[in-house]
Order: sequence, then C-alpha cells, then structure tokens
Amino acid sequence: MDQNARKIRNQDINPCIEESDDSQKCLNAYNYDKSMCSTYFQRYKNCRKYWHNIMVQRRRDGVKPDMPTAAERLEMLTSLGGKPY
Repeated sequence: MDQNARKIRNQDINPCIEESDDSQKCLNAYNYDKSMCSTYFQRYKNCRKYWHNIMVQRRRDGVKPDMPTAAERLEMLTSLGGKPY
C-alpha cells in the first residue's frame, strides 16, 4: 500500500472512513448506479464538512493536532449522543 493510500485508511487522519466504505459498498451493490447511492454520498459529504469545521476551529484555537485523534473523535461523538451528520 502506498503512502497516500495509508493516509486515507488511517483512522487518526481520516474521520470518514466508515462513510467512504459505505458509499463504495453501495456503488458495488448497485453496479455503480450513482442515483441509488445519493444518501450515502450525502452522509459522506456531511461527515467531511463536519470534521473540516472542527479541524479549522482547532487550528484557529492553536490546538494540535488539527484533526482530533480517533479516540478524541469517539469521545466527542459519544458526548453528542452519536454522529451529528
């Protein structure tokens, strides 16, 4: 696996692996008919948007790392009562 692929699959770097995998599974199940998977695509977009906003806010506040680790994200989502997207 090349370095870029490892980054994409790294839980600490990519918070939306689950949503990405779900989108890919949907495409595979429906023979790449994108119209059948719009819900999964929207969920992925909402996930990316949500975590991007968190990352931007942490960067403004001077918190390192910019993206919360997988453990921090799990803690944040638990305190919110689940995924807000």
